[in-house]
Amino acid sequence: MTTVLGIALLALALSGPTVAFVPIGGGASTHVSITGTALLQKVTETCRAVAEAAGYEFRPTGSSPEELVQACLGPTATGEVSGAKFHSALQEIYTQNGLVDRDFVNSAPHHFNSEAFLEGRGLIREGMASIKANIRKENFQAARETLGRVLHTLQDFYSHSNWVELGYTEPYINLIQPDLPLENLADVNTATCSDCSSGTCPNSILPSILKEKKLTSGYMGIFSAAKPKGKCSHGGAADLTSTTVPRGGINKDERRPDNVALHNAAVNAATAASLQLLQDIRLAAGDNDFLRMMGIARSSVVCFVIDTTGSMSDDIDEARAVVYEIIDSKKGTQDEPSEYILVPFNDPKFGPMIRTTDPDKMKREISKLKANGGGDIPEMCLSGLQLALTGAPASSHIYVFTDATAKDIALKDTVVALIRSSKSTVSFFMTGSSRRRRRSLRAASFEDYIDLALASGGQAIKVSKSKLPEATDVILDTSTSALVTVLQRARTPGKQETFPFMLDESLQNITIYITGTSISFTLTNPAGVSQNHNEVSGKLGTVQSVGNLRRIRLNSDSQTGTWQINVMSNQPYTLKVTGQSMITFIYDFVERFEGPHPGYAVLSGRPLAGQPATLMVSVMGRRGPSSITIGDVGLVSVSGPNTVSNGTTTDMGNGDILMTVDAVPEGEFVVILKGTDKMSNSKFQRQSTTQMSVSKVNIQAVVDSSVEPGIPFKLPFSVMTKGSGGQYSITARNDRDFPMSYQNSLTLTTGEYANATLTISPPADTPSGTDVTLTMEAKSSSGVDSNYAVLRFSVVTKITDFVQPVCEVVNVLAENCPHDVSQCEPFQWELWANLTDGNGTGIESVSLRQGNGSLSFTSLSAPIVQAKYNSSCCSQIVEFVAVDKVGNVGKCYQSIVRSAGPPTSTLSLPLWLCLLVSAFMARM
Repeated sequence: MTTVLGIALLALALSGPTVAFVPIGGGASTHVSITGTALLQKVTETCRAVAEAAGYEFRPTGSSPEELVQACLGPTATGEVSGAKFHSALQEIYTQNGLVDRDFVNSAPHHFNSEAFLEGRGLIREGMASIKANIRKENFQAARETLGRVLHTLQDFYSHSNWVELGYTEPYINLIQPDLPLENLADVNTATCSDCSSGTCPNSILPSILKEKKLTSGYMGIFSAAKPKGKCSHGGAADLTSTTVPRGGINKDERRPDNVALHNAAVNAATAASLQLLQDIRLAAGDNDFLRMMGIARSSVVCFVIDTTGSMSDDIDEARAVVYEIIDSKKGTQDEPSEYILVPFNDPKFGPMIRTTDPDKMKREISKLKANGGGDIPEMCLSGLQLALTGAPASSHIYVFTDATAKDIALKDTVVALIRSSKSTVSFFMTGSSRRRRRSLRAASFEDYIDLALASGGQAIKVSKSKLPEATDVILDTSTSALVTVLQRARTPGKQETFPFMLDESLQNITIYITGTSISFTLTNPAGVSQNHNEVSGKLGTVQSVGNLRRIRLNSDSQTGTWQINVMSNQPYTLKVTGQSMITFIYDFVERFEGPHPGYAVLSGRPLAGQPATLMVSVMGRRGPSSITIGDVGLVSVSGPNTVSNGTTTDMGNGDILMTVDAVPEGEFVVILKGTDKMSNSKFQRQSTTQMSVSKVNIQAVVDSSVEPGIPFKLPFSVMTKGSGGQYSITARNDRDFPMSYQNSLTLTTGEYANATLTISPPADTPSGTDVTLTMEAKSSSGVDSNYAVLRFSVVTKITDFVQPVCEVVNVLAENCPHDVSQCEPFQWELWANLTDGNGTGIESVSLRQGNGSLSFTSLSAPIVQAKYNSSCCSQIVEFVAVDKVGNVGKCYQSIVRSAGPPTSTLSLPLWLCLLVSAFMARM
């Protein structure tokens, strides 16, 4: 089905030709509309179940993702909670779904073309195992990316095969239950289609195939017109086999006058199949982790990277105090962090990374930190930061505590690449003087931390140990939900300059940060009222000075409109204005790809120089995209003049914008967006934090599968430059320190790709579900130009257990339940069942999915797990699930609902028949 990249969240309906980035409204269904419909329905179901279990009402105020997130988080989401993470999660799934049409355009199994049914089902099976293993290890981004690809393949089955032509309206459950066989497949010698000279026949499947219910799919030839005799073609201009008899094609990718009914049937079946797959993953993961995978969480993630060498005792104490204050002051509010991450580093060790959603566990872990060792050697600061950037969710806020420059400064380019890829913000708190420490071969300095902070949109704060507690207010400011950046600029060298910025009615807790030395400033509101740096508590706000940081917290009644701040200094400085608001945006730099189903792919590295930069921007309002009007979108240099390079924008609907900028600013730049909030009729301004720049170098690489422990994995990659040819160095690093081999240099000819291969070898004892972040960089011999690619892949143990746990209902006692349900309150019923996993990996969890009673069970390590359910007769249906150690899900279902008429019950059936029905339901 047609590839579309964008946040299309409802069924799309357009008449006419299919286009990329299809807007809301209209007719032709796409992979994004099918995926979006299924995801929103499953997320809504899960949110409702979580709300019911927690005892609060799930009542979204509207249908937008922002309102869904607000309702899903319940009573703790009473303030500003951003929907950005949910949008980003959806976008990652949609993006990977679309990339199947670019990266696997000629792979029959990825599209169920050319009767590759067993191979296609194998991809789904492998993908589902990988998703479940990733969720167990809390590697949610890897899970989302695999989910997008698996859904594409699953959905293509219904468009590219003859499933709906055979009259089936329900999904083919055997595709996602690999213990069930694929049946009645047409073999290679069986003719399947009649000739269609016009290419638009309503149904060219042979009558014999329809009568015998034989399953086939169209052959696709991008480079050749050959196909087995008598076989159906995929069809379309890109399919060369469509002109070979039998001509035509059976794909239902687009709605045409000749295939409306079949197209609609394929869309409905693909949507239902997507829901089945999502439900299987939800049952295996549990509701809370399923929602975490989907980005349904309070936005803030607290991540600390802490130096534990001997001189850091005071700093560790302060970091511990800040964590305690965050936990204690924000628990139970919308600002309670959704996750806590801790990465200690020393020398030569760093890590391990500790991540938890449990605040008490975070308290215990940070209380264990002690300053020891290190001596006069600079620490592995950037190694610890690299681990945090690859392990923390995208767009996290990371806080680094150290009193020395980095020994591992060679990692600086890798860290910059990870910052740009993850869009995370890094702030440094540096105490003491680095001069007492021995330098590495490449002398590092505090300026390196300034560079990294600026690249990410964070702060580099240098302060004495005694003043550190005053500086950590920055952490309390930023460890909050719905944080947005209004303005960020840097000047090197410093100069006097006036910076205008716009405040809107939705903004709360507005804070201005200036870092640098010898700085004075004057702040002026729209009414002309001013306050300067000497006024600690003035008419506009409160000024705090500590180390090289000036923090100005504006008064809560600050006037909306255009403000100005005049900064005076001849020394380098940075300026940043932040606040809390649900009005925000996310973006990606994208490039168009061609093929049978053209679309847009997210760039892994920097945009190419010498050509327009293209971005996909998605804007969120307080009540969804309908509550805002989008104005100007452009790129602005952080360190240069305030000139904005505005782009040509195309409104894709639903808050999505495709923007093309011909004149990209020189050097580092960010995205700036302006618009109007309809709810308050006030203009708003937002800016991205992560800096980007263009490059003449391009790296292309695709991870096409998961990796098995102990088996070397070969990754082909290509490098090209539009600049000067010659020798380019190749550097690759992975965050797991797995052994790698590759060419460390390539000779490039301008405009031509040079091909090479990287081999990475995960150790045999690598836990299944481990995700690996691989960063590759190509740099010219002069060092003037470079680019990077950041790739993720999963290490997954080969799964051989595909058998679901089995539920055997042993006994049901419901004789006391009255036929008249209005009289049910005083009465109880009970159920006993045995749960087994045969020769599988063993049952790992048992949980109640439906029913208001209580479920208990014996030890899960026993060969037979005995479950008992007790409930009021008012709750007449029970369903519980057993999940084995590789994620196979078995269900146990029982109903004591009695039909109208004379009192009857399934319990009056013979025991053998009850057990047969229960066993059948357990495998549904």
